[in-house]
Amino acid sequence: MLDTLGIVDACFASSRARIKAARKLGTKSVLEWIIRRMTDCEQLDGVIVLTNDDPENRIIQELTPLDVPVFASRRPDVLGSLAAALEEYGCRSVVRMSAERPFVDPSLVDRLVCTARTELDCDYASYASRNGRPAVLSPIGVFAEWFRTDALRLAARKAKAPEDRDNPTRYVCSHPERFRICLLPAPAAIDREDVRLTVDIEEDWENALAIFEALGPEELDWQRIAHLLDHQPAMRKRMAALNRVYAPS
Repeated sequence: MLDTLGIVDACFASSRARIKAARKLGTKSVLEWIIRRMTDCEQLDGVIVLTNDDPENRIIQELTPLDVPVFASRRPDVLGSLAAALEEYGCRSVVRMSAERPFVDPSLVDRLVCTARTELDCDYASYASRNGRPAVLSPIGVFAEWFRTDALRLAARKAKAPEDRDNPTRYVCSHPERFRICLLPAPAAIDREDVRLTVDIEEDWENALAIFEALGPEELDWQRIAHLLDHQPAMRKRMAALNRVYAPS
């Protein structure tokens, strides 16, 4: 049995999400870039791509490198799909990463896994943003989240509301009576209201391209990105404005 399995969540429900996954950063698609960032993590014992059997999601197989397995679930929601993947791939814990966050940082993932392993009875671990919420819910875009396998299975059995079935973070973190939640402080240099590294809208994509072109494919760790943004006040101002407009609920 694996200790920690990395899962790139590509259970896309819209053509817009599929188009974003196929866009190119350098020579790689966004999806392939995220997969490679995850396979660079030293504390993951394997990485898979999770999708569903929607015919429209067949593109996921085409975008995924041949050395990384793709699991296509028949379940209609994300929690059910995660539970199905866990039946196929035995592991004690999971690191889940959205397939829409190309700047996920392997060093932050490794630190998260190491910390979660030392926390007795921890069911869920992530970084805490400045507002106290899990940083994976923020638009910063460099963070992942860790689940104990048994906790994900419990969530898949208990969650009923559609919004909970499609958002494991929401369900687990809203039930502290069932799950022990461990949050690490996010690095202050990147956890800022004027940092936005997701690629949800077209302006996000333009910013991502500018960052990629400035730093290159080998220099995209969170520290260098933060340093670059420190010297880009106009970009940070726009990122702050977008974060206010598209604030997560």
